[in-house]
Amino acid sequence: MSFRIAVTIAIVSLSAWHAASAQAGTGANTLVPCEDISCGQSIDRRAQMKDPESIHTGGQSQMQTRTRARAEAKITVHGAEANPYDQLESPALAELRLNETFTGDIDGESPVRALQVIRDDQSASLVSVQRFRGRLAGRQGTFVLQGSEIVENGKIKATWFVVPGSGTGELSGLRGEGGFEGHFGKGSYGTLDYWFE
Repeated sequence: MSFRIAVTIAIVSLSAWHAASAQAGTGANTLVPCEDISCGQSIDRRAQMKDPESIHTGGQSQMQTRTRARAEAKITVHGAEANPYDQLESPALAELRLNETFTGDIDGESPVRALQVIRDDQSASLVSVQRFRGRLAGRQGTFVLQGSEIVENGKIKATWFVVPGSGTGELSGLRGEGGFEGHFGKGSYGTLDYWFE
């Protein structure tokens, strides 16, 4: 047998052994045809199956981390009106209407509509919605906040979030969450941790 024939047999045998080993192993590393990616490269198909959201293009994930920022504002209440609609039993139920102005990183105005549960000790729970009109960090537009509030001893503490899809103008795609604290019906200080989709 000539040296050239022996080398050819060795190369063919090595290639066959490599292919058999890849199939007999875990199946994680699979050779991909040249038209899919550069010849000779392999991708980890098992890792892609475990994390379907992570789709790689050129070695980088398409998933991007969204940058969050915090906005702060003073909230002033201009007029409040409570309309009881069920007082037959305790706790009483009422609809609350407020008009608020925001000053600070959030700058504008917002009418608020809330449903209020008023207990005998005058503590209360509320759920609210409000459409803000103005500027957030210099961007003009509108968005809707949905809130959940607790009132105790004349003080209010709340959490809220931006309703997905409610942003308009320069605030289109806005998402966020935060809250506020203060004296019920008098004003408070709020924060909104926000980002854009």
